[in-house]
Amino acid sequence: MSEIRSVHIYVDGSCSENRNVTAETRAGWGLCVIVNDGGAGNGKGHLFTELYGEVITNQDEGGHLGAEVGSNNTAELSAIAHALRWILGESGVESATIRGDSNYALNIASGLWTAKANQALAGRVRDLWDEVSGIVDLVGEHVPAHRGHRWNERADHLAFRAMQGESPLPLQFWKPGQR
Repeated sequence: MSEIRSVHIYVDGSCSENRNVTAETRAGWGLCVIVNDGGAGNGKGHLFTELYGEVITNQDEGGHLGAEVGSNNTAELSAIAHALRWILGESGVESATIRGDSNYALNIASGLWTAKANQALAGRVRDLWDEVSGIVDLVGEHVPAHRGHRWNERADHLAFRAMQGESPLPLQFWKPGQR
């Protein structure tokens, strides 16, 4: 990893039902780490790694980040948290741009907004953002959802499949827009 200095990380969340959510509502997150990304949405750049998982709402379970319910917002925030944790575990990263389709999650993570719900998760994500931004050049950027941006669509696929408890399709067999 030492030769990679700049990364773009696309994050997304997915929820089975985003009304009347509870701790039992299924939600998933996904992220793609891209190097040499031009940001135009045409799929340029190299997929370095991708991660995905379910939002964990049980505080006694490993991997719990503070989410009280499974929702789209907790999934989006969880994706950002996992992206920030990935950055902390990598040496050589000097700058990172986290691109997501949720202005809410990006603004909560960066401290522009204050969360009214799931405050433990929001606080954890904000603390991670502060820690990472003290080490690397960190920026959050909004990407319009479901507009054909390859890496945002891939993060959506990862989150959707994680929410369903399924493995994602391998990149070579997946097409943008395919959930």
